[in-house]
Amino acid sequence: MIVSRASSGAPESPVGSIDPADPVGPDDRAVSWRRFADEAPELATAVRARLLAAKHHVLATLRRDGAPRVSGTEVDFHGPDLVLGSMWGAVKARDLRRDGRYALHANPGDGSMRGGDAKVAGLAVEVRDQEELRSFAEAAEPLQPFQLFRLLLTEAVLTTPAPDGQHIVIEWWRPGEPVARFARYPSYPPRRIDGGGAATAGGAEPSS
Repeated sequence: MIVSRASSGAPESPVGSIDPADPVGPDDRAVSWRRFADEAPELATAVRARLLAAKHHVLATLRRDGAPRVSGTEVDFHGPDLVLGSMWGAVKARDLRRDGRYALHANPGDGSMRGGDAKVAGLAVEVRDQEELRSFAEAAEPLQPFQLFRLLLTEAVLTTPAPDGQHIVIEWWRPGEPVARFARYPSYPPRRIDGGGAATAGGAEPSS
């Protein structure tokens, strides 16, 4: 997170923020990182490693008019949760308060894709509990005042080069579903390689 030795308290969140204990928003399928780790432990471990391998990542949010916005961001794990800290009133924080939908692309590193290219998407829920905010501030020492969002997930994707160098392997998880594995060659759409159907329910394909 953004680090400083400042120690003043963070302002309270407005009444309009979503209560993390009862998330209500554009996508009620969003679940916690813990649920992801329980359902897909190997994939969650790999995605977590990519998120911790670098400090800066790319966050996509929605502007007031619905157009996309990308921002540099830092994320961290606080207890069992994936969280995003922001300077108070930053445009990305205002976006997430208005519409919690987000997508996060982990820093791809040196271009080798060693460890894979990781993405998650879902619903950001502002943390309002003052004890939790104080606990985070003590652990991360963020620049004050700050805002904190818990990142709930609707999907996670990890893309890795195959050993033959001729295609990529895409691993895709959504809540309540087993991890789907696809092979993608330059001239063909993704093809399931895990014994499942051509795609998951509804004909969806991974966002990669």
